[in-house]
Amino acid sequence: MAFKYPQFLVDTDWLAEHLNDTDIRVLDCTAFNMPNGNGGIRAESGRESWEAEHIPGAGHADLVTDLSDESAAFRYMLPPVSQFAKAMSGYGVGAGTRVVLYDSTSGSWATRIWWMLRVFGFDDAYILNGGLHKWKLENRPLSTEAPAYPPAIFHAKPRAGLMADQSEVLSAIKDGATCVINALSSDQHLGKGGANYGRAGRIADSVNVPAGDLMDTVTHAYLSAQQLAERFSSVGANSESRVIAYCGGGIAASNDAFILTLLGYENVAVYDASMSEWAADASLPMQTG
Repeated sequence: MAFKYPQFLVDTDWLAEHLNDTDIRVLDCTAFNMPNGNGGIRAESGRESWEAEHIPGAGHADLVTDLSDESAAFRYMLPPVSQFAKAMSGYGVGAGTRVVLYDSTSGSWATRIWWMLRVFGFDDAYILNGGLHKWKLENRPLSTEAPAYPPAIFHAKPRAGLMADQSEVLSAIKDGATCVINALSSDQHLGKGGANYGRAGRIADSVNVPAGDLMDTVTHAYLSAQQLAERFSSVGANSESRVIAYCGGGIAASNDAFILTLLGYENVAVYDASMSEWAADASLPMQTG
């Protein structure tokens, strides 16, 4: 079995070969979820990590400071069109460019920005399979220098249906026709190990495909298309039906959504506020165990 849309995923050999192409923009998307001291989580920019080492020519796409809605009550929320376009233009991303995204951790930060580019109508974006981890595992070159990408003009063309809100998720768990997938760990899904988002557990009647289980533990490259397809089909995801992925704040969910897109699922959305919003509202149904 092969991915239906393999063009969205590139390997390290491909990037090494095309690293100096004039239309290529490489962006390190690293960010971090850190304990806030009160049992919750705070967002931390990955800029210092990028400054310490990155793939030669890579800029840093700052999800925390540039690419999240500053006025939103929850972290990582999709920014206004103008904010996103300004940030991408500053990164040198626009018409005639191709963008390779990676991060230094789980890959979910990169897929979050890939998903946002998709939301805003940009399709020439690729995920580096295995990210910085695999690049370093193969002893490829690293740099501390900032890129010299010229500024561009990013023309956003927003698409509907790729982001879900609370009301859609609530309707989805009632209608039974939409598969709602939790991308958090199995322990978090079951309500074990503490509650980082207010209440422990999962959105009622949702199923679990942890984003952390989608990759090889040694290389951090994604599992085969066949293995990934089986993960999603085993929980009832149907490529002909609506699928909504969620997590804590729309990051890991974007990893699940990215893989579903590679596999050919055409009706996928990310619940932007995810458990940060859902668990904080006692009126919304949750389950444990």
